[in-house]
Amino acid sequence: MSRTKPHEIVERALELSTADGCIVIADEESTANLRWAGNALTTNGVTRGRTLTVIATVDGKEGTASGVVSRSAVTAEDLEPLVRAAEAAARNASPAEDAQPLVTGTPASPDFTDAPAETSSAVFADFAPALGEAFARARAGGRELYGFANHELVSTYVGTSTGLRLRHDQPNGTLEVNAKSPDRQRSAWAGRSTRDFKDVDPTVLDAELAVRLGWAERRFDLPAGRYETLLPPTAVADLLIYQMWSAAARDAVEGRTVFSKPGGGTRLGEKLSRLPLTLRSDPNAPGLESAPFVIAHSSGDDASVFDNGLPVPPTDWIKDGELTRLTSTRHSAGLTGLPVSPGFGNLLLDAGGDKSLEEMVAATGRGLLLTCLWYIREVDPATLLLTGLTRDGVYLVENGEVVGEVNNFRFNESPVDLLSRASEAGRPEKTLPREWSDWFTRASMPALRIPDFNMSSVSKGV
Repeated sequence: MSRTKPHEIVERALELSTADGCIVIADEESTANLRWAGNALTTNGVTRGRTLTVIATVDGKEGTASGVVSRSAVTAEDLEPLVRAAEAAARNASPAEDAQPLVTGTPASPDFTDAPAETSSAVFADFAPALGEAFARARAGGRELYGFANHELVSTYVGTSTGLRLRHDQPNGTLEVNAKSPDRQRSAWAGRSTRDFKDVDPTVLDAELAVRLGWAERRFDLPAGRYETLLPPTAVADLLIYQMWSAAARDAVEGRTVFSKPGGGTRLGEKLSRLPLTLRSDPNAPGLESAPFVIAHSSGDDASVFDNGLPVPPTDWIKDGELTRLTSTRHSAGLTGLPVSPGFGNLLLDAGGDKSLEEMVAATGRGLLLTCLWYIREVDPATLLLTGLTRDGVYLVENGEVVGEVNNFRFNESPVDLLSRASEAGRPEKTLPREWSDWFTRASMPALRIPDFNMSSVSKGV
């Protein structure tokens, strides 16, 4: 089976199907990674894997049922039992609430029959020598670097009994570096998202971290309270990704989210920010490309297996500060009367600002500069109140300069509320969300100035 091409597996599974409808998704994944600690590489590796998902649909008097079975390392002998298992699951299931006719009419991908794309250790050909240089600079400067670089390439093949033959290659790279003082009392973090490791330089990150460790040589203790706060792009991304995960149209119509209007309906059309914020997704955004069609391995609030292959267009979720779209499947769109708006593979925020974070610091009389947020959890879905911690450096800014590090805090804030209170947005830049980097990495965000960010309590974390 390992020599069988993915498109051949898809075709064979469809041939084996006796269900009324069938969707087959083959995911070919390869990864390459480097890890380091104390200014030295510790491990590296390359992996290969294949996962096959079969979705069978069975029509009945009361509606259409679906059965979904996914397995990895499928052999030729396993293929027919896998298809039969999906069919049995469908026949034993109740009618699917989200049942819709399987998608038709999407043009076939011209590379559907091509071999899957693969990554390898060669992706680090230029990066690894630069990492060695960063180690030498850190060692000479009295700091220790820890971190990892990971590159993943997934080729996804989608075939359906209605004739769809689609394929998408998704590269995804993350770089995270943590610098520590030799006594481990000072710590700073930096991260980057990349498609190919050609646009990231570890020596640049080391220089950035050296500055932050220098700031931390002077320490101030501050109490909990509300502070003017500069949220860097990574923190803005973490907050707005969670906001979008909570933006299902059906949930809003049913009165269960922050986007529900008191008394009924949704907040669509409402101004969420006095800044001209535009929050959008676009499968073709340069450097942040994502799947241009729906790939759904399971059904949920904002996804449906019946929508596999549905085109994903560019979408403005917020336009000039106004809420314009909520995520919806074909099923939930039918229930709510709102437009079909498939889930998103990237997220971009722009408010027309052109200042760098450094320029925003220079324009600050007194406030806090964060590095990143951590351990974000939901407190109240009705307001989308979130709680979490600051981590790896909170810095005090006075008269346009960083004067030292302060203690960490626990915060309590709603990202929707923050958008309404933000007084300035900087220049958008590609960023790596720290909290959600295992699930979502393709984001472009500006820094935001919040006049009264709520640091609810002091945290003893580093």
